[in-house]
Amino acid sequence: MVKNRTSARSIDILLQQETKETDPCPNLWVVVPFRNEAAGISPTLEALAAQHDRNFTLLLVDNGSTDATADVVRRVLSIGPILSWHLIHEPQKGTGAAADTGFRFAILSGASHVARTDADCLPDPGWITAIRAGFASGAELIAGKIGPRLDESPLRFGEITLLRLVVAVAAWFGRVRPGNRDRRYLTGYIMAAGNNLAITADLYQRCGGFPRTSIEEAHEDRALVNAARLITPNIARRNDMLVLNSLRRVRRWGLRRTLLWYWDHRWLPDEVDIR
Repeated sequence: MVKNRTSARSIDILLQQETKETDPCPNLWVVVPFRNEAAGISPTLEALAAQHDRNFTLLLVDNGSTDATADVVRRVLSIGPILSWHLIHEPQKGTGAAADTGFRFAILSGASHVARTDADCLPDPGWITAIRAGFASGAELIAGKIGPRLDESPLRFGEITLLRLVVAVAAWFGRVRPGNRDRRYLTGYIMAAGNNLAITADLYQRCGGFPRTSIEEAHEDRALVNAARLITPNIARRNDMLVLNSLRRVRRWGLRRTLLWYWDHRWLPDEVDIR
């Protein structure tokens, strides 16, 4: 009997090893940078906890917060269903710096694939499932779809249609703008928002990762995608990889100024970190 139990255990170990070797996404981490999000990060954490597939490690990067966001994170996650999570600090202010610190921490900790969303966003319950499917299809970098959050404040008539049109125009403009049409690129431009993308650990390191910049200096998501396009054509977009995005910038700045901000900072606000 002992021999039989030993044999059965050996078979289980072999099956687990085989599954891990054939899994296209064996060690997925999700990075969430934040700065002073105590009032609003709980819905993001709850959306991640409500994923159909919770086989991921959550990493939160505190980018020099001066409020109690870290305490909120600890309180929410200590009683939630996410069993594997970490909280680290990056004092250099900037979404690029914080995201890069998080991605590199995850990779050094054994991550095979890393995804990112932001602390004011709501990933759809099937977000992780869609990420895995994207990597299973052979993609090395995946860009998801973004939509407007509807839980913050009521949208005025026609705003949803207008916002969807704006995203479509931005994606079209990204494909035709001269800087994104360099002949060295191995694939066409795909708009990938920093709050909804995923990448293999190998490609992240090969393309240099997010530039360690502040949001006032550069759009780190665009820089990452273009660096990756010089290395691989395996970049994909998935509409089922959905994240709902906060509209707080639109509410504070107005639609025109928000568009000009994202269009190479053609309008510069006095306050970028809208809370």
